[in-house]
Amino acid sequence: MKLAKLALEDGTVFTGRSFGADGERSGEVVFHTAMSGYQEVLTDPSYKGQIVTMTYPHIGNYGVNEEDWESGKVWVEGFVAREFSKVSSNHRSKATLDDYFKTHGIVAIDDIDTRALTRKLRQTGSMSGVLSTVELDDAKLVAKAKGIPKMGGLDLVKYVTSDRARHWTEFVKHDANAKPPVLKHKVALIDCGAKYNIVRSLVNRGCDVTVYPANVDCKEIQNYDGICLSNGPGDPEVVTYTIECVKGLLKKEKPIFGICLGHQILGLALGAKTYKLKFGHHGANHPIRNEITKKVEITSQNHGFAVEQKSLEAVGGEVTHVNLNDGAVEGLRHKSLPVFSVQYHPEASPGPHDASYLFDQFLKNIEAKK
Repeated sequence: MKLAKLALEDGTVFTGRSFGADGERSGEVVFHTAMSGYQEVLTDPSYKGQIVTMTYPHIGNYGVNEEDWESGKVWVEGFVAREFSKVSSNHRSKATLDDYFKTHGIVAIDDIDTRALTRKLRQTGSMSGVLSTVELDDAKLVAKAKGIPKMGGLDLVKYVTSDRARHWTEFVKHDANAKPPVLKHKVALIDCGAKYNIVRSLVNRGCDVTVYPANVDCKEIQNYDGICLSNGPGDPEVVTYTIECVKGLLKKEKPIFGICLGHQILGLALGAKTYKLKFGHHGANHPIRNEITKKVEITSQNHGFAVEQKSLEAVGGEVTHVNLNDGAVEGLRHKSLPVFSVQYHPEASPGPHDASYLFDQFLKNIEAKK
């Protein structure tokens, strides 16, 4: 058995077994409460800069496959589990999680008390940490953890966004007669770290989607029928290039739908403020209440920042969804503009499909504007 250690900035050190690749990685340590969907989590660009702890104790039992990727690579800085399964049992499995991590250079640790780690993060808040199989001196690891830059003020979007505009055809489904679907609406997706299932969700509803880098000029996309703002990592306040683009689109009164980081960027473009949550929302079982219908939805979430309610309402916005765990703003719309957004992931992957209706609402706004 090869040892690995996870050291936190407060001096706490967890010693466990190494699996995956050898090496050393650092980042913000967060916990994720989903029971499955680890491959979607691993390939979600929103996790850039983070070491992810899975609270479900048994991870890797259904292996990995080539169909559940949510982007072109693995983005987590490191991975923490209570028990890694050496056996993968699923008809779709193509490799074990251990082999997958070795292939993609991901450092991981198991055989630690993830309940204790999660309780610490809940009580203290998300902390910087170092995960290593090559340096096992506690004092040196803690010193490294203390020197890691905080998530607040970090622009991580520039590392995960597209390098060029890309017209997507990969996710276009065909009917029984092998005819392509009718794509009625031209949609520009601003890629701040977009998941594949956002594109799938739009294309499957008849949208002709072109993905643009996060630093796109608003003049380049102002003639599209609608604009979707994707999820992504880091502090939204420093993604000034996308915020300025959205401000220009607001002046044109374009239909806009923001998701996760896109929700925060829309809020900032409207004039609201954002703030850092204590330990963030990461999981596929977070309850929210739709303030319009009063229905409760179970949602997939991954974010460490939130939009401030008072500042939002002061600029003509209103809260449409609220987190039932801590009261945080989970959705917004403007009183006079055809724009809205949610803090969680209506495209799921992983997670429930309670919120998929929001894509239909976006199309209704597009059709009304036409």
